[in-house]
Amino acid sequence: MIMAGGAGTRLWPMSRKDRPKQLLKFIEQPGDAAPRSLLEIAAMRLEGLIPPEQRFICTAESYRGAIRESLPEFTDDRILGEPMGRDTVNAVGLAAAVFQKLDPDAIFAVLTADHIIEPRDKFVSLMDLGFRLVEADPSRLVTFSIKPTYPATGFGYVERGMPLPPIPGSDNLAFRVARFVEKPDLPRATAYVQSGVFGWNSGMFVWKAATVMEALKRFKPESYEGLKKIQDAWGTDRQQSVLAEVYPTLPKTSVDYALMEPASKSKDRQLSVCTVLMDLKWLDVGSWPSFGETINADAQKNRTAGGTHGGKAVQVNSTGNLIVNPVAGHTVALLGCKDLIVVHTPDATLVMPRERAEELKELHGNVEDGLK
Repeated sequence: MIMAGGAGTRLWPMSRKDRPKQLLKFIEQPGDAAPRSLLEIAAMRLEGLIPPEQRFICTAESYRGAIRESLPEFTDDRILGEPMGRDTVNAVGLAAAVFQKLDPDAIFAVLTADHIIEPRDKFVSLMDLGFRLVEADPSRLVTFSIKPTYPATGFGYVERGMPLPPIPGSDNLAFRVARFVEKPDLPRATAYVQSGVFGWNSGMFVWKAATVMEALKRFKPESYEGLKKIQDAWGTDRQQSVLAEVYPTLPKTSVDYALMEPASKSKDRQLSVCTVLMDLKWLDVGSWPSFGETINADAQKNRTAGGTHGGKAVQVNSTGNLIVNPVAGHTVALLGCKDLIVVHTPDATLVMPRERAEELKELHGNVEDGLK
C-alpha cells in the first residue's frame, strides 16, 4: 500500500488542493522523456517485488479521479479512498482491515509517495527482506531505517538494538528496535549520527494485516472499533456508507505514536518491533530545498527546473538560487541574488529566502482560497 494522501503545502504554489505534490509531474530523471510524479516513481519501484494486482494506493477520496487518470493501472478497487484525512495510523489501519478481509494471512508493505529512493534493486532486496522477516515470525512489526548522511533535525530516528538471527541468503541488516526518537535538536541529532546505531525513520513498514489489527485493538482501541465496523461492511452494499460515516470519527494520530512506540516499550513478547537498515540514497521531497536536491547545480550552485519542458531562467552574478518555472514562454531573471527560491506558476509566484522555507505553511494559510 502506497500512502498518498498528503497535501504538500510546503511545495506551494505548484502543489494545490486539487493537485497535491504526489501528482505533480516535476521530477526529471535520466532516461525519461518527460518529468514524472512522485507517485508514478513510487509505483515503478514496486516492479519485480509486488504483482500488479496486489498494489494499492491509500489516498484522499477527492484525489481518486486524478490518480486514475495519472496511473490507470490502479483500478477503483485498488484505490482506498479516505473520506477525510485522519493521519497515518488510520490509513494503515484501513489497509490492514481491508487486506485481512481479502486474505486472513495477508502480509503487506506500507510505502511512501514522496521519496526518491535509489538504487531501486537495493530497495527491492531490502523490502523483500522485510517480507521474509514477517513470514518467519508474524508477530514482527518491521520498520525501515535509513543510514543518516547528516544530523537532520526534521526526521525521527530509530535506535537499533540487538541483531536478529540472519535470514538465509541475506546480509544481516535486521535488528530489534531499542527506541524511537522524534525530531531531535541539532546536538542530539549529531550525537545520534556519530553513535552509528541510529537511522532516520523512513515511514515504511512491513507487517501482517491481522497483527496490525490486534495491535490497534490493544494500543488504539478507538481506531480499532471503527475500523472493525468498516471491515465488516467491506465488500457489501454498505461498504461506502459505513466508510463515510465511521472513518471521519477516528482519532487523528501517527502510526509511530499510536503503534510503534508503545509496541517497542511493551514488556511482553506478543509483538516484536524490528528495523531493517537501508544504506541507500533516500530523499524526502517535501519542500522546495529538498526538491532542489533532485537537480544538478551549476558552477554558481544555482539550480533550475522547467527549462526543458517549460519556461526559461536567467541568473547573473547570483549564487545558490533555485528557480522553478514550468510556464512555457515565461522568463524568470535574477540579478545579484543569493540563496533565493523562486517558483513561478500561471497564477502565482513565490519568492523566499532558502532558510525561510519551513515558514511556507504559514504563508499558505494566508493566501486566497482560490490559490490553495
